[in-house]
Amino acid sequence: MKLSNRISNMQFSPIRKLSPYADIAAKNNIKVYHLNIGQPDIKTPECFFKAVNNFDEKVLAYSSSQGINKLIESFIEYYKKWNIHLEKDEIMTTNGGSEAVLFALMAICDAGEEIIIPEPFYTNYNGFAEAAGVNVVPFITKAEEGFHLPEKEEITSKITNKTRAILISNPGNPTGVVYTEKEIRMLADIAKEYNIYLIADEVYREFVYDNLKYTSAMYMTDILDRVILIDSISKRYSACGARIGLVASKNKELINQILKLCQSRLCVPTIEQMAGADLINTPESYFKEVKAEYQNRRNILYDSLCGIEGVVCKKPSGAFYIVAKLPVKNAEDFAKWMLTDFNYDGKTVMVAPAEGFYATKGLGQDEVRISYCINSEELKDAMKILGIAIKEYKKLNNRK
Repeated sequence: MKLSNRISNMQFSPIRKLSPYADIAAKNNIKVYHLNIGQPDIKTPECFFKAVNNFDEKVLAYSSSQGINKLIESFIEYYKKWNIHLEKDEIMTTNGGSEAVLFALMAICDAGEEIIIPEPFYTNYNGFAEAAGVNVVPFITKAEEGFHLPEKEEITSKITNKTRAILISNPGNPTGVVYTEKEIRMLADIAKEYNIYLIADEVYREFVYDNLKYTSAMYMTDILDRVILIDSISKRYSACGARIGLVASKNKELINQILKLCQSRLCVPTIEQMAGADLINTPESYFKEVKAEYQNRRNILYDSLCGIEGVVCKKPSGAFYIVAKLPVKNAEDFAKWMLTDFNYDGKTVMVAPAEGFYATKGLGQDEVRISYCINSEELKDAMKILGIAIKEYKKLNNRK
């Protein structure tokens, strides 16, 4: 039977596509260090689980399609500490940040229209765009420049009469880049000049290192009618499984239209919303400790990669990922080989091939995205094993 072009053209996630091989390795009693996925091992705040346990309604009913009032009010309170001021009718609760991106694209784009994105970018943006019938037009950012934005002219050269938005992740997934105020200002100027939206995925806002200043797109007060904020509790509270996100904008007409999409999927899970609302009570000490832990892991990972011959990378400034160029021709083949044909002392490493984080064909073939979401000691061991794997793989290929 025929399948749709939409589903046929959609790629499998490079983050998860090698999971079957990892499952086989685990069944063969090989320990797999999962550096492929941004699943934090940090404990979710206790207040979340207390709220789940205290849920005592007799009927688990639908909630409001917009989201429960208590959760939306907690979001409003959270943003105040970042000097972002939102009202209730400017926020829609979504099933994670993923649904927020999809709904934003569906609300502003018709089929065949375009969004421009700096690459490499979060691979699922491709999937969301495909589902919405939207074309992704990339512009390249370079590792040697820390994946910062190119000159304005290079970005605007990608804009056509079909362009509806610029989509960015800040801090960046998969690159860990943190855009400067000057860069965000440049994007704001482009959005204003070309009458397009700026979609800002800011789910890693809490993870900015080295005392860098963080600039939200919501600080660009002269373009607030065209800024679309994407956010999620998944990363900052280590609550990925709760699937609570949001789309927000000062453009009330846009948010009101997105309500139609929220109504079509009925609601976000009720209990998770109730528990998510209590996360506003998380103490500041939690965020300080978590950020310090990730910064330490970032340093371990970066220093270890720099010690492996032939690896090229720049130290990331935010999030918990790094994109590294490996001394191999095809990083996906290498990543698969580590799961199927290699182990050291009964252990191996799983990474995400970076080719799937690019839209331009041929880019990223020798790169991987590595997540530093495992504890420091395991991360050190994983880096040691990765170094050994690269040496062995190079020897094998030199013999061919």
